Amino acid sequence: MPFSSSSFDGQRTKGTQSTKCDGEEGDPGPISWHQRISIWMINEGNKWIFLALWILIHVGLFGLSFFNYYFSDNFTIARSKLGVTLPIARGAALVLHVDSGLILFPVCRTLITWLRSTPLNRIVPFDKALAFHKAIAWSIVFFTLLHTFAHYVNFWRLAKAEPDKFTFLGLMFASGPGLTGHLMLLALGVMVVTSLPKVRMAKFEVFWYWHHLFLVFFGLFSFHGAFCLLTPDRPPHCKDIASFWKYWVASGSMYLLERVLREWRGLQKTTISRVIHHPSKVVEIQMKKESCRALAGQYIFLCCPEVSLWQWHPFTLTNAPEEDYLSVHIRVVGDFTKALGRRLGCDVDDENPEWEESLEDKDSKPITILPRVMIDGPFGAASEDVFKFEVTILVGAGIGVTPFASVLKSIWYKVNYPKATTKLHKVYFFWICRDKDSFEWFQSLLLALESQDLNQFIEIHTFLTGKLRHSEVGNLMLNDRDAFEDTVTGLKARTCFGRPNLDVEFERIRSLYDVDDSVGTDIGVFFCGPKKMGKQLQACCTKFSNQTTQFVWHK
Repeated sequence: MPFSSSSFDGQRTKGTQSTKCDGEEGDPGPISWHQRISIWMINEGNKWIFLALWILIHVGLFGLSFFNYYFSDNFTIARSKLGVTLPIARGAALVLHVDSGLILFPVCRTLITWLRSTPLNRIVPFDKALAFHKAIAWSIVFFTLLHTFAHYVNFWRLAKAEPDKFTFLGLMFASGPGLTGHLMLLALGVMVVTSLPKVRMAKFEVFWYWHHLFLVFFGLFSFHGAFCLLTPDRPPHCKDIASFWKYWVASGSMYLLERVLREWRGLQKTTISRVIHHPSKVVEIQMKKESCRALAGQYIFLCCPEVSLWQWHPFTLTNAPEEDYLSVHIRVVGDFTKALGRRLGCDVDDENPEWEESLEDKDSKPITILPRVMIDGPFGAASEDVFKFEVTILVGAGIGVTPFASVLKSIWYKVNYPKATTKLHKVYFFWICRDKDSFEWFQSLLLALESQDLNQFIEIHTFLTGKLRHSEVGNLMLNDRDAFEDTVTGLKARTCFGRPNLDVEFERIRSLYDVDDSVGTDIGVFFCGPKKMGKQLQACCTKFSNQTTQFVWHK
């Protein structure tokens, strides 16, 4: 795939060398098919193999039920009336039973966090749990439509075969299967429409509340097949009907336990100790909660009952595990975040505030009575794995830098106050922002890391992609010349204007670790930001991996 070229090519800091393209001198040579497959397996293989197995299981389930009803001598009479649409409807029904029984497992975050810590995480991509949840949902939509249209044909043929007993409209809307089926179809349709990205991103509350129609869907499903409309040729005629509960009792119980744990963890006392309003509509909340210990890169769900008792929103923790508080940085962009910001006393419409409120300031009385908040978590995320690699590349875009704030802070503590040896010895940090004020979010942290990084542990690269005003351009040109510190960030590392040239950066880093063919180096690549850039980074991980240096993708 094509890679975007940067508008700042050639404007890097001194010391950056031009890189060689594939096939030029210094290239490690041709890669065998075995090596190509091994490289593909690192970043793509597990996901696609898991998806392929899941599809094969669906095909197998559908075929098992289809051929059972197609060849069984116990449904000869029903097949003579309905034809091939009977086994089609039954095959789709079995897949729906299994999918509905699995769909709640991926959203049981406590379970997923625990599974991430097991060896099974090397095989099953648990970080893709939410994507798996969506895949199951679309499978349910497909097989629901297949099941519905097959039964529409069945109802028409049954009404035609027995006109004295059935009517088409009666079977559609007055029979037990027809009535419950249409109600389930309506509930599913509402959930699907309100789950679409445009609706979910614009009105999360609409998505959240209407998504609980799954209770209606599951409730109707539990006795949708209990009416014994189509019977086998031999008795018992109504055996094993309404068996849906057997499929979803495990996931339903696990999900119920998850919700109970959320309420229990939420009731534990959480105190807001400090609120800081950063530029670019970013609010930092520092909180203290006993018995809550988090790892670098994890996230929590936060609820403010004074804003909404039922809404729990995920936010990445930005504090290090070594610190005695929890902190989140929230970009004020939606209804919930705006309401939360106002309740915290922030002027959410002010782009460049200078405001801070602390309950620990004994010399001044707080202006705002800070609201009560509830926390659920912390839960595992991909950025937890940073310390499993010797070399890591951290790429954050805008507010997407928040997962790496926790990681960078933890690195600072491990370097300056070492308590144990760490495998990690080199970090390449790339931060891409649209406006220069956004760099102030973690400027103090980056300055501290840079000033005390005596062993060149961290290499910082900042990129400014937004347009500058003419006055700002003149000021940068005037102050940046021969300056020891970057005019935009105050760091020694210069800010580059434009987006990073991913090919150049990956080739440069790879060339540093391709010196010994006998020793392989795994480089962890961690990203948080827009999907388009994530796809480009993932493609680079596969493109620039070879037999000695492999880029392992995490998002």
